[in-house]
Amino acid sequence: MADLEKRTIPNAFLSYSQITDFTIASHSPLSGSSTDVASQNDTVVPPPGIKESVLMRKIDLHVVPVLCVLYLLAFLDRVNISNAAIFGLREDLGLGGVEYNTALTIFFVPYIVFEVPSNILLKKLRPHLWLSGCMFMFGLVTTLQGLVQTYSGILATRFFLGVFEAGMFPGCFYLIAMWYKREEAQKRYSFFFNSTSLAGAFGGLLASGIGNLDGMRGYRGWRWVFILEGVLTCVVGILFYFCICDFPEEATFLSEEERQYVKARLRQDVGNSAREEKMTVKDVLNVFKDYKIFIGGFMYFGLVVPAYGYAYFAPSIVRDFGYDAIETQLRSVPPWVVAFVWAMILAVASDYSRHRFMYALGSMAVAAVGVIILLAVHDNIHVQYFALFLITSGCFGSMPIIVCWFNSNLGGHHRRGVGTAWQVGFGNIGGIIATYSFVQSDSPRYVRGYSILLAFIGVSAISCIAYFIAVTVENRSRDNGTYKYCADSQAWEALSEEEKAKAGDLSPEYRYYR
Repeated sequence: MADLEKRTIPNAFLSYSQITDFTIASHSPLSGSSTDVASQNDTVVPPPGIKESVLMRKIDLHVVPVLCVLYLLAFLDRVNISNAAIFGLREDLGLGGVEYNTALTIFFVPYIVFEVPSNILLKKLRPHLWLSGCMFMFGLVTTLQGLVQTYSGILATRFFLGVFEAGMFPGCFYLIAMWYKREEAQKRYSFFFNSTSLAGAFGGLLASGIGNLDGMRGYRGWRWVFILEGVLTCVVGILFYFCICDFPEEATFLSEEERQYVKARLRQDVGNSAREEKMTVKDVLNVFKDYKIFIGGFMYFGLVVPAYGYAYFAPSIVRDFGYDAIETQLRSVPPWVVAFVWAMILAVASDYSRHRFMYALGSMAVAAVGVIILLAVHDNIHVQYFALFLITSGCFGSMPIIVCWFNSNLGGHHRRGVGTAWQVGFGNIGGIIATYSFVQSDSPRYVRGYSILLAFIGVSAISCIAYFIAVTVENRSRDNGTYKYCADSQAWEALSEEEKAKAGDLSPEYRYYR
């Protein structure tokens, strides 16, 4: 064990903490080992009385399930309009031409605009208050959606639904990133992200049951879909005020020693979080000086189009196979279930290998094959239905990998908070494109819609290749002693702790996952 050296972490490493009994074990690099991990040769050793595996299970139980339920209901309330459309929404509100598509589109305008401000407010107000408050409000808007009588009414409710849902996805991803090391993150990210798959499956089952309430108390089935699912979200939102965890620095379910250990292991992985530092406009603008931020946006943007294209129009596509309303809802469930299983298999493999790129690209290829089948086959319902499994699995398997890859490669609260919100906010512009990709006049072949999906899968694939090349080049540059954030190693050491913290992944000591 001559190559093993234990040293005490200095006080500066623990930020405001005075605890100094954690140690880092340093090992000589193994031949052929990856250089993608920051400080890969260091391991934070827990102090006596704290077992890492037990602590991680404790964190998992408090952080991940609550956020999964939150996002499941958010996605359900967002896309249940596709289920409502099968039960007569278009006919009752007199939606003709592309008016239904416009109702879908208007959701994304505030959803995109308020992504970054929402993450800033999340940091300021704390997650348990901000996320639960937004959840209650979008549940209320969903309920009101079931009471509208006109086209303008559905437009107004969809707009405010976008306002209150804007912070859910980037906020939850940001919060998860502040709890887990990069090598641990993918399984948690995929489980969280694929709440969308569970929401799709649950939404289809729920809608098939709610559809039987058609005519009760004078309300059509589509109204009951909105009312009941909205009320459920409101109730859960109130309960979640007491359940959602804040950042590690404020976690009440951990002891002081456990909090400091969690912070120490995260800093060893991605550097100082700068949680205590106030974020300024200059800090936000500085994030966008890194060209990789823009590549990350296009990575997600390309997959949002096929993902939302499927989520919003799958019931209509399945109905065109010749099924009635109830059977359409039921047959929309299995592709979502398979997508969840596929995504979790990829997540486990990705975390085990500490690699992201090939898993994301491979899953995109699966989605592309599914779209090509639907473009080529028009007379075999079984083959067409199988293609829906490929599209769902491919898109929803690669999306969490892309977001996790980009998000966990950003170091520090400032860069991670702004970068995550940017990726999701910019990426969701693809949702606007998706809502106009499938119009009723193109039914049942939807050649234009499927062609658009295939093109944007290609955009995401090209962006992933560009990002992979970018992080590989930067890792090698740092290995060779080339510094981007400062002139040289001496200039880096001369920076204050605050300046180093704000550097995040731009630190010369940082290595990106690939």
